[in-house]
Amino acid sequence: MGVWSTAQAVLDGVLLGALYALVGMGMALIFGVMRLVNFAHGAFLMLAMYATYVLFERLHVNQYLGFIAAAALLFGLGVVSYRFLLRRVAERSDFMQILLTLGLSLIVTDGVQLIFGADYRQINFPLMSTSWRIGRLHFNAPWVLSFAITAVLAVAIYLFVMRSRFGRALRAIAQNRYAAGLVGIDVQRTQALAFGLGLATVGVAGGLLLPLFYTYPAVGEQYTLKAFVIVVLGGMGSIAGAAIAGLVLGVVEELTSLFWGNQWALVVEFAIFLVVLSVRPSGLFGSQRA
Repeated sequence: MGVWSTAQAVLDGVLLGALYALVGMGMALIFGVMRLVNFAHGAFLMLAMYATYVLFERLHVNQYLGFIAAAALLFGLGVVSYRFLLRRVAERSDFMQILLTLGLSLIVTDGVQLIFGADYRQINFPLMSTSWRIGRLHFNAPWVLSFAITAVLAVAIYLFVMRSRFGRALRAIAQNRYAAGLVGIDVQRTQALAFGLGLATVGVAGGLLLPLFYTYPAVGEQYTLKAFVIVVLGGMGSIAGAAIAGLVLGVVEELTSLFWGNQWALVVEFAIFLVVLSVRPSGLFGSQRA
């Protein structure tokens, strides 16, 4: 393989990794604040992809505005899901949380399949065929635009969590939810909003992924697995770590596909997952918690 082929793969990996980072940041936010293992993460991403599809095909909403509506929809679903379902298992074992979120994932996936069928769907618009070249490097316009939007949102989410009053409440709950309640923080309300914000983040990612990939009812499964790899690699609950890990995962995936083939991408990802989980369970950028 030549130098330009490798450089193109790295570039494609960074553009793809930015979207992975957004998916991982949503899961990291939920896990960091609620210590919740959310196996419905990918199902909600799939739901955002279908919401963007419906808005584009039936209501003719611009594809780069549809993700805003998808994010709002998932935020509302997240708050409602926490209030009526997840709140009841917040103090239960991880096993109960896994069962509940798996059940929620099955309901969302099967419901979408009943409504839309199992066909692959994608939106098409003139920008899809637009591209630029710098030297031998190829830049596809939708990828670049998605990367720019993702970068802005990722920085905004990080600053919101680190600088805002609500972000300080989130971090206080992440450190010690009982002490946070003693100083006047409404733990359940904050966790409900945190779950909604985590799903809104993955909703944006789903809306931006749709112009680039096909959607179908089971598409979320692969993104749930990728999100777990990102969260473990970046640090359990670390939003900045998840952003970095998403970029790394995208580059690793593209380089693996270039040198070994697409069929090896998942193998390498899970190898990384297992190595990091074995050597440093808290993640590369995380810290051990008591």
